Amino acid sequence: MRCFNDYLNYWKYVSSATMKYILVTGGVISGIGKGIIASSIGTILKSCGLRVTAIKIDPYINIDAGTFSPYEHGEVFVLDDGGEVDLDLGNYERFLDIRLTRDNNLTTGKIYQSVINKERKGDYLGKTVQVVPHITDAIQEWVMRQAKVSVDEDGVEPQVCVIELGGTVGDIESMPFIEAFRQFQFKVKRENFCNIHVSLVPQPSTTGEQKTKPTQNSVRELRGLGLSPDLIMCRCSTPLETAVKEKISMFCHVEPTQVICVHDVSSIYRVPLLLESQGVVGYFCTRLDLPVETRARKMLTKWKEMSDRSDRLLEHVSIALVGKYTKLSDSYASVIKALEHSALAINHKLEVKVPPFLAPLHLTGFLVCCVYSGVLVPGGFGVRGTEGKIHAIRWAREKKKPFLGVCLGMQLAVCEFARNVLGWADANSTEFEPESKHPVVIEMPEHNPEQMGGTMRLGKRRTIFKSNNSVIRKLYGDVEFVDERHRHRFEVNPDLKHHFEEKGLQFVGEDVDGERMEVIELEDHGYFVGVQYHPEFTSRPIKPSPPYFGLLLAAAGKLQSYLLKGCRLSPRDTYSDRSGGSSPDSEIADLKYPSLS
Repeated sequence: MRCFNDYLNYWKYVSSATMKYILVTGGVISGIGKGIIASSIGTILKSCGLRVTAIKIDPYINIDAGTFSPYEHGEVFVLDDGGEVDLDLGNYERFLDIRLTRDNNLTTGKIYQSVINKERKGDYLGKTVQVVPHITDAIQEWVMRQAKVSVDEDGVEPQVCVIELGGTVGDIESMPFIEAFRQFQFKVKRENFCNIHVSLVPQPSTTGEQKTKPTQNSVRELRGLGLSPDLIMCRCSTPLETAVKEKISMFCHVEPTQVICVHDVSSIYRVPLLLESQGVVGYFCTRLDLPVETRARKMLTKWKEMSDRSDRLLEHVSIALVGKYTKLSDSYASVIKALEHSALAINHKLEVKVPPFLAPLHLTGFLVCCVYSGVLVPGGFGVRGTEGKIHAIRWAREKKKPFLGVCLGMQLAVCEFARNVLGWADANSTEFEPESKHPVVIEMPEHNPEQMGGTMRLGKRRTIFKSNNSVIRKLYGDVEFVDERHRHRFEVNPDLKHHFEEKGLQFVGEDVDGERMEVIELEDHGYFVGVQYHPEFTSRPIKPSPPYFGLLLAAAGKLQSYLLKGCRLSPRDTYSDRSGGSSPDSEIADLKYPSLS
């Protein structure tokens, strides 16, 4: 018996030491929700005590997402190391509370660049370089190498790697990756590799019948390319009918229990709960021989609490998002998530409104003043719409509306103040007016104008607080400095700093050398804050970003009370039950917002 137990413990050790790979593919249409599903799978496994990492594969030839218009693939998400990556990595970080690197986003451009560099150095010894085996081998090697990189502060190697393959099965640009993973499943062995296929089950309004043919065709094409799905996750507007699930099971060669319904839910926080309720954890434990319990732990309890609270919220707070790329909501994905996290923390339902800033300027100002509780001007590039933004900032300043400017939003706030308080009518950024007599925003010296990609001030940088009375410093927990992520080419002109501070616009945060202005606050205003960095990139559902949190507090009329209480919300203001009962999770009820410990 002892020998058997020793053998069992050894087998558990070997299983836990072997990397497990979960590949998420998609069919029928793009934008079907693979990113949320991949993030939710990671959340479930992490809730079971496993260390999880994630990789996003984008089949485009661009080296990274840095030069994309937000209308192409949504926002450009920035990592600690300065990597400009796909927005799905933002989902991974928010769901799993991990820190990824630029190499967690793999593109066709990166792969071909690495292979060509090797060929130029002669690493292939004169061989003819081909898609198979050289490109496919490079993909496999990249995945296996990056899967071992720690994503937690403890530096421990992950146990599970969730890989999302962008696009849809059948896309010509995805073929090298599909072939690479066809080979990969044999290289790492079946017990260490699992494929999840996300497909669409449409429900035409004319008949109301759930159609399985798109899923059948998509799975058939995937199987024809050498990959057989272990789980088929069906995106649908309503719960999947039993007969439909059995039909998919029969024609797609899987058990009915392997057909998972992912119907529309009230909140993305419910997706991990939805998957867990259908036995996904048990399937992974059996299929991948995971050394964990089949029941998810406390982490999912917090997700359920957030989901329930989100559905029960009665009070509303409206924020005017005065941005440039408002035709596509994914252009400001992290901004909206940061607002949602903060609104949830104060028990309010968020309403993000987009005023027509390209309309006549007086209309923009009127709407900002009379309709919305707070104003947010996010980052961006280019001159289009900047005058409308400046007009909205002026109304927020003069009418004492809570205001937050991020990156370009902070720069335009400085321009507006220079024009209307300092009397410099032509004050502008040299990005928009290179010959301005009052260049209050200038190009950074190290910017390389000959190349667009990867030349900005990118990644995590330190900001030192210069004032003990700063509101934003108190929101951060009265710390001396913070580390936040940047993405910009222009900065406030440090030579003009004293002109602004004499009139009440204080630069309360600077970089470590004191040469770059990082945070502004306006005296005699409830909440008028600008930050040069992008705090939305580090916001989490239970740890909202302090600048965004301050905006929501001010918009809801709770900021002063929060500051007087020592920057702590009462349980009723955070995770309490609307009927009067407090949360069973005292850790959440007593949470100090935001916690940086």
